[in-house]
Amino acid sequence: MLHRNMIASSTPLQLELEDLLGDLRHARRSGDLGRLALLAYFDVRRWARTAGALGLAEHSSELFTRCPYGSREEFMSQMDGLVVELEQARSRLLGPASIRPD
Repeated sequence: MLHRNMIASSTPLQLELEDLLGDLRHARRSGDLGRLALLAYFDVRRWARTAGALGLAEHSSELFTRCPYGSREEFMSQMDGLVVELEQARSRLLGPASIRPD
């Protein structure tokens, strides 16, 4: 929340994305598969549709409807890829001059 208040010129869409990335990273670090799946399927899709990133929304949906995962590592790898896509979306929203290190 502090990070959210520090970004004075951000739009609500950018702030939602920052919060979503933070939640995904926390779930990933703690190994909470259920929370990770919930965020990836519902929150990522909702944010992506709102942002007009329909390809990202479709990818998030496909991660859960395409097929079951053979292992925990395979699932985590797919979630890592989704986080990378969201970080790229954040870079596009912020523009090259305002990218901040985490």
